[in-house]
Amino acid sequence: MLNYSTSHPNDPQPVVKHPNDAVAAEPESNYPVQISSLLSQFYSSSQTLADFELAASVPAPNDQLLDHNHHMTVTVEAFHNEQVDVVVHRSRSILANGESVWHNDKNLKTAERLSIAEQTVSYSREITLVTQQSRKVVQYGIVRLDPAMLQRAVWLGIAGGEIPLGRVLINHQVLRSVELCQLWKVKSGIALSALLETDVDQIVYGRTALIRCDDNPAIELLEIVC
Repeated sequence: MLNYSTSHPNDPQPVVKHPNDAVAAEPESNYPVQISSLLSQFYSSSQTLADFELAASVPAPNDQLLDHNHHMTVTVEAFHNEQVDVVVHRSRSILANGESVWHNDKNLKTAERLSIAEQTVSYSREITLVTQQSRKVVQYGIVRLDPAMLQRAVWLGIAGGEIPLGRVLINHQVLRSVELCQLWKVKSGIALSALLETDVDQIVYGRTALIRCDDNPAIELLEIVC
């Protein structure tokens, strides 16, 4: 049987900090990807994951990893000189009838996963990317997408949870563009430090980004590297 919960907490809006010297910092609502909305998919308090501060730039070598309009899958593989695997820690589907389905069971059968995917109108997941040889965790991410903006084969490839999202899009030769939205200075909380295998309060860096597929805004991303 499919193991899921149909309830979702009524999450308060996460707090996002802006640097004190950011004189002309734009409101988050001016951007197509809002970090507070992405965080609320999995965290009732964003501080459980991390503290986020808007950054005008990030230090090297994080700038190579984050400050660009390219897929993170390709970028981290080139940086670490290894291919990466995706690990899906939690995922959530919102079905056409409004039901929220949380499917975290690693033993979930293919037929059951396919049935959920076919009914999904919004999909979110929390992931890490791990290098294939050294098994080093190199990236944390939250993904939210609209399956209607993707070809069926592409969506099912992503929903399968076995191939990094960027690699699925590349393999299917999807016409796409990646748009960097904002850069973030991140102080790791309990959850992020556990997922990235780093110390609590360690400073890392991330970004929010949007992927357009066939010119449609399809995929929202929070990506944090270490």
